Amino acid sequence: MLAADPDNTMVMFGLAKEYEKEKRDADVIRVLENYLAKGDDEGNAYGTLAAAYERSGDREKAIETYKKGIDVSLAHGHPTMANEYKMTLDLDLSDEDV
Repeated sequence: MLAADPDNTMVMFGLAKEYEKEKRDADVIRVLENYLAKGDDEGNAYGTLAAAYERSGDREKAIETYKKGIDVSLAHGHPTMANEYKMTLDLDLSDEDV
């Protein structure tokens, strides 16, 4: 499907979620970076992408992506999602964990 329509963001997001299930974090990152460059997301992709960065060991990129996800989810009226990302930052990625 994606080969036929490489700019189809719905297919990109679905593919990234399938890669996530298979724990293929490099593919999740690649697809979601492309997805976010092409589409408007309400926040969910940022959480998935940040988690993939975190599992891959890129703590700084995970933090940056969660912060962007907070801003985007609040802008789209999703405060619960924003709070989930804030909790992840505070509990799992705080400087005290270093």
